[in-house]
Formats: sequence, structure tokens, C-alpha cells
Amino acid sequence: MLLVHPGGPYWRGKDLAAWSIPKGMVERGEDALVAARREFAEEVGLPLAGEARPLTPCRQPGGKLVLVWMIEADLDLSRAQCGRFEMEWPPRSGRFAAFPEVDQVAYFAFEDALAKIHKGQRPMLIEAAERLGAD
Repeated sequence: MLLVHPGGPYWRGKDLAAWSIPKGMVERGEDALVAARREFAEEVGLPLAGEARPLTPCRQPGGKLVLVWMIEADLDLSRAQCGRFEMEWPPRSGRFAAFPEVDQVAYFAFEDALAKIHKGQRPMLIEAAERLGAD
């Protein structure tokens, strides 16, 4: 299972329940699968080709609905290059700093991925594993 670790100072040093599937926002008028591929390329820095199989949408604890697809791929993660974002840091300092959107990208065995992924994303991971087991 491919997961990403969010960049920035808040996530530094956090590991268990801190990782995520690569995800992002769908632009107005954009097809959701096109957006997913675009966001993957922005976060991981690698294009993602292959048959996309939709999984059940999952509502996060904060209310955000995440649409997710499963794509079987064997990517060379040593070539991953992540985008950057700016935020005020330290908070209320008036200074802005740039941070990577993602600071690590890695493949994990299912049990390890289940421990590392955000709790709200676990149902997606479980469904993907169940589907892979049925293939």
C-alpha cells in the first residue's frame, strides 16, 4: 500500500496514524478521477497510469468526503518529488516559510499501513485489501 507522510512542522516526528493516501481537491468542473491523478502527480511527483478501480467514498471525521481509487502500480519512489506550500510559521509570527506537501512516500505491507494511516482513512485501506484478496 502506498502512503504519504504530510510535510510541514505539525507532522514532523509523528508516525503512527499520521500517514495518508495521496489526495487533494477537485477543481470546479473537473472530473474526480482526473483530479485524483493530478493530485497524485503533485503530491508524489510521479505520473500514475493504470486501471483505476473506485472504492467506496469515505467521510472523514472532520466531514470531508474523500473519493478514492485503487490502482496497481510499481513506482520507483526514489524519483518522487513533492510540491511545496507556504504557511505562517511559527504561528502568529508574521513570517512565512515553505514546506513540502509530502515529506515521505513509501510502500507498506497492509498491517503496517493500517497502523500508519489516519484513523479516518482506515476503511478505504481495508476495502482495498479486501478487493486485492479477492482478485
